[in-house]
Amino acid sequence: MFQRDGSLLRQVNYLYKEHYDQLKSSGLYNELVSSGLLIPHNEVDIQHAASDQAYKVIRPDLIPFISYPYEWCFSQLKDAALTTIEIQKKAFEFGMSLKDCSAYNIQFRNARPIFIDTLSFEKYREGEPWIAYRQFCQHFLAPLALMSYRDIRLSQLLRIYIDGVPLDLVSSLLPFKTRLSFSLLSHIHLHARSQSRYADKPIGVRKKKMGKLGFRGLIDSLETTVRKLKWKTQFTEWADYYEDTNYSPGAFQHKKDLVAEFLDNVRPKTVWDLGGNIGVFSRIASDRGIQTICFDIDPGAVEKHYQDCSQDGEAPILPLVLDLTNPSPGTGWQNDERLSLQKRGPADMIFALALIHHLAISNNLPFERIAEFFSQICSYMIIEFVSKNDSQVQRLLASREDIFKDYNQQTFEAVFKNYFSIESSARIVDSDRTFYLMRRKGD
Repeated sequence: MFQRDGSLLRQVNYLYKEHYDQLKSSGLYNELVSSGLLIPHNEVDIQHAASDQAYKVIRPDLIPFISYPYEWCFSQLKDAALTTIEIQKKAFEFGMSLKDCSAYNIQFRNARPIFIDTLSFEKYREGEPWIAYRQFCQHFLAPLALMSYRDIRLSQLLRIYIDGVPLDLVSSLLPFKTRLSFSLLSHIHLHARSQSRYADKPIGVRKKKMGKLGFRGLIDSLETTVRKLKWKTQFTEWADYYEDTNYSPGAFQHKKDLVAEFLDNVRPKTVWDLGGNIGVFSRIASDRGIQTICFDIDPGAVEKHYQDCSQDGEAPILPLVLDLTNPSPGTGWQNDERLSLQKRGPADMIFALALIHHLAISNNLPFERIAEFFSQICSYMIIEFVSKNDSQVQRLLASREDIFKDYNQQTFEAVFKNYFSIESSARIVDSDRTFYLMRRKGD
């Protein structure tokens, strides 16, 4: 992968010629692209090649926002796994197979999973086992099983283990009852034992012959196992936030109207909704055709939002799990394989609605640090200040001493004016909350 004149290009080396030609000539590429399963690409002039090893140079379509598996809710990871299985089954029909099954090969376009690694396909060879089996289990099945049987927060192990969660670790963490499931016993527990047994053996010793029937049986078994995994969302803290809100109907509608008005004034191309819960306000942006990312710390809220997005179809919106006080860092080689949140920005606009009191009071973040961070990730901002008289702030202060002497509207405005100019403001009716449209200084 490399860039030329602002375009993202990918080089296909002569070493991969046989497989690339099979992908294109067999009809598999056209089948996957027309089904919305594979990102399309155009072949460009070979003069753009990065080296003399090039057979072809391709320009893939771009994904609006790159997300990572540790930012996905349960159903996103499950849908990514099932999409990978579907692609493998189609590839097999065309005499090909996936040679790797990294979860990073899946991205979401309009909340729908799509495969982005065009060069992951190779010609199927009779008798060969599925080379991507271990990777599929570590990247998809293992974390899904942990999320389903243990704790949804264990998805964050994917943030630590860039090549998937080690199966021996997963086997030790899963409850005993998973050993009574033949599929989990086979694909995780016995698979982990097998990995340990053959870890120091030559590749030839580890390989076992697998006919077409066995190959199909393995894929079908993995698909069935993934489909059976479930997660219930009712125990998370913020999934039912809008059923316990302190807004009057008039205040809630006024807040929606202000968001719509500010959006129409600025007309951003991209919006990040920070702490967006189930996406009520994100939808105001996406309904206008704006590419919208809705971040929330609560996996239950993101799960609900993603389910709604999946049913709606092609809205330009993507819900993601994110702890804003500990956002996704740069990881991998030189901390640059997977980009930090900041490096994937800035957005044209962010929403920070009903958020500032959580950052300032629950997390002890000074206004100065919040304003500085926001200025790094956006050009415009719609932000809501919630006063100490508000019942939600009183709830936060009920269990702790009020040491937040600078938490007031005057200080808030003064600090944020160091980084932003206030373009517009309005008091939300029937509330102690104020809405602001701010523009970063220098933009």
